[in-house]
Amino acid sequence: MTLPSGRHHDAVEIVNIAPLHGAGAIIGPSCVAAANLAVAEINSGTGILGCEVCVTTIDGGGPPQRVYDEVSALLATGMVHAVTGIPMPENRAAIMRAAAGRAPCLFGVGHDGLAAEEPGVFMIGEHPGIQTLVAVDWLYREFGARRWAVVASDYLWSRRIAPALREVLAPRHSVVAEHFVPIGAEDFDAVLDDPRLDAADGVILLLIGADAARFNRAFTAAGRADRQFRTGPTIDENVLLAGGLDANRNIYVPSSVIPDRRSAGHRDLLDRYLRLHHGFAPAFSRFANGAYRSLHALRTAVDTAGSFETARIHRALADRPVLEGPSGEFTFRGDQIVQPTFVARAAGVDFETLTVA
Repeated sequence: MTLPSGRHHDAVEIVNIAPLHGAGAIIGPSCVAAANLAVAEINSGTGILGCEVCVTTIDGGGPPQRVYDEVSALLATGMVHAVTGIPMPENRAAIMRAAAGRAPCLFGVGHDGLAAEEPGVFMIGEHPGIQTLVAVDWLYREFGARRWAVVASDYLWSRRIAPALREVLAPRHSVVAEHFVPIGAEDFDAVLDDPRLDAADGVILLLIGADAARFNRAFTAAGRADRQFRTGPTIDENVLLAGGLDANRNIYVPSSVIPDRRSAGHRDLLDRYLRLHHGFAPAFSRFANGAYRSLHALRTAVDTAGSFETARIHRALADRPVLEGPSGEFTFRGDQIVQPTFVARAAGVDFETLTVA
């Protein structure tokens, strides 16, 4: 892949990652549309370091080697200043290896602790296991739920995150069953007919995108939606929309980036998003907001450091972990941008924010 021609030679070139095929592609259009809003807002001001921002989106849903090769080739041109976006979990390490400190990477997802911290790599949000603990603790306080089944897509990320999740949940909560289903699965009978599931107060979903939507429909058809909760860090507004209204009862999710429609600032953000796309746009989901914030956080960090050099960005953050930019405040703790975790309830095909944990 090559960078588009016809751009100013002094433009800031950013490679933005979004899953465009596979089970995770359900979130891709939202992430691309939200990144377009961030670029428009940044360029309506002073850009980054006084330069116009141009974004090239690549598919973050392909095989890790292909994603690595594509990012490496773009960085090898010497024209790419940074990498942002929402890569699929199994591709983050590949992108980090490709960047290797040559350009800052700012991903709109939380660090899951499964890969070592790398110079110049920053992430938005908390460990997905910690976020899930916030939700299940809230469900315990509100409803007494403490026994959980884990249903996960069968791939590297979920295989590694599930043991970490069990460790985080203990001793207050117990995992009574664990199922790993193939990516793209259509049949969930083995999960739904497992008698151990009857002992669970709810299900923690670690399913990818479209798989989660299909599971939610099957879960509801099995008569479980009214008597068992669902939660997890991978459910977004696109999953709710794909599942349909009837499939989303008793879903409560944790997030630090779901837009809170009680907030005037978030309502204004959603209005700007719809105006940019002339009222017709994919859902501005939790992952879309992560993509949007990754670009704005990059702008704030680079403008503060006065450079795209990763060492200078790290030094600037060591001196000033709380950065104020045109789009708001970003608080860094190491390589993480931290913010409060909300618990939100599915309300039709959207989320209603209930509390800040």
